[in-house]
Amino acid sequence: MDAKRILKYLRQLMANNNRTWYLEHKKEYDAIRADFEHGVEQAMSRIMTFDPSIAHLTVKDCTYRFNRDTRFSNDKSPYKNHLGAYIAAHGKKALHGGYYLHLEPDHCMVACGNYWLPTNILTSCRNEIMANTEEWLRCVENPEFQKYYGNPVESNITSPTDVSSWDQPQGFGIERLKKCPVGFPRDWKYVDYLRQKDYCCWHHVSDDFFQGDRWLDDIVPMFHAAKPMMDMMNAVIDDYE
Repeated sequence: MDAKRILKYLRQLMANNNRTWYLEHKKEYDAIRADFEHGVEQAMSRIMTFDPSIAHLTVKDCTYRFNRDTRFSNDKSPYKNHLGAYIAAHGKKALHGGYYLHLEPDHCMVACGNYWLPTNILTSCRNEIMANTEEWLRCVENPEFQKYYGNPVESNITSPTDVSSWDQPQGFGIERLKKCPVGFPRDWKYVDYLRQKDYCCWHHVSDDFFQGDRWLDDIVPMFHAAKPMMDMMNAVIDDYE
């Protein structure tokens, strides 16, 4: 994948985010889009080697429209400033967790897991963590997981807003409750995991990470390290879908 060309286009778009400029450079967009989608197809082939559940997906099932939904946003810029793909067995709109690739100038990353979970499903996930604590700790407190996504406990340090940031180099859990959720023991040793409102982990990469083909090998251990955590949560979430 020619990440340099893709990111160059996205940088230019960020400075000229309007329909006129977009149409004048439509051929370049079509070229970088086709290159990105080919990269997604290659990534899917690698992921299938350790997660055959995604084998039925097509690239279209995993990629998004480039147009922004501006109906409820103060930012009326018509186009996104990134290209992303969410490779999830149940589809990109399902709660079932998957693998995410993100190309954006100075903000490229890979991510894995479950996001935007409803309260009833979060309660079930928390019960699962408490009922199978040793298995959970093996998933998220092992050296490989921490190598790519950091120490989960450190990621859950309480902040004034109790929201982490995608801008952090790595992390596990974007949003969390200020206190222990109702019905769970506040003095439990691993209560920080119960405060999480999502089970998504991410790892930022440099702008040249996706250049060429080497990244296809590099994402395998990244996603493989997060898969046990995601599988544990998916086993709960799938009962609701």
